[in-house]
Amino acid sequence: MATPDSAPTIKQLLRHAQATIDSDSPRLDAEVLLAHVLQKDRTYLFTWPEKTLTEEQAEQFQALLQQRQQGLPVAHLIGQREFWGLPLAVDNSTLIPRPDTETLVEVALQLPLPDNTRALDLGTGTGAIALALASEKPSWTLLGVDRSPEAVALAQHNAAALGLGNATLRQSDWFSAVTGQNFDLIVSNPPYIDEDDPHLAEGDVRFEPQTALVAANHGLADLELIVGCAPDFLGAGGWLLLEHGYQQGGAVRELLRARGFEQVATHRDLGDQERVSLGCWPGSGEKSDER
Repeated sequence: MATPDSAPTIKQLLRHAQATIDSDSPRLDAEVLLAHVLQKDRTYLFTWPEKTLTEEQAEQFQALLQQRQQGLPVAHLIGQREFWGLPLAVDNSTLIPRPDTETLVEVALQLPLPDNTRALDLGTGTGAIALALASEKPSWTLLGVDRSPEAVALAQHNAAALGLGNATLRQSDWFSAVTGQNFDLIVSNPPYIDEDDPHLAEGDVRFEPQTALVAANHGLADLELIVGCAPDFLGAGGWLLLEHGYQQGGAVRELLRARGFEQVATHRDLGDQERVSLGCWPGSGEKSDER
């Protein structure tokens, strides 16, 4: 650290912060917090390591650093997390978007879907999945739903900030507000953690809503509900994509097959863990043709 008579440099502050933050990524945490204080991107930190901070900036950084040391998520401290290259506002009303969920977006974009695809994102939270798909597919129509009005307001803010007019966000307890509608694609990152999972007492999840994390029946209850109901809202050849826990791939594939889905498969995430399972609905049944 700098002496009391000298202003601290970027290099000094980062070295000090990295040594004091207790997380899986102390250097990255420090860089993101300092870039936020300076209102610069992280490249600036590497380009100008000898630049000094004003007293006000140094105090702001130390305050953020202290909160991070107490465990508060970096995303909550700066009010933002990037997902699929999109800057998303975040707060404690929703899950913080995670890189592994980008696997679901990647898989969805590889599917044989029409140019005018109608897609439904169940439990949209910040709107991350719906907005990522909307940004990649301007001709698609995206509907993201969440039962939390605070989450819906946040997702609507993100959609407006990104100028994504092909995405609509509204309140719904799973399918309750979309009765009579028909989709080509349904995606979801639902709660899938067992209520007894010890990881709930660790890391960022301590500061995220438990209702967005935990599900009954060893984490499978909401996955079961979605698989059971989805065919009533899918057109023939429509796809269902689900994110799940790394040990739940086999159970989710069985749920999909038992419900009548075809082409059932599972894709692995960045850590080579089973993370996203999907299936194609073969027939339209008695569903509405409303689009």
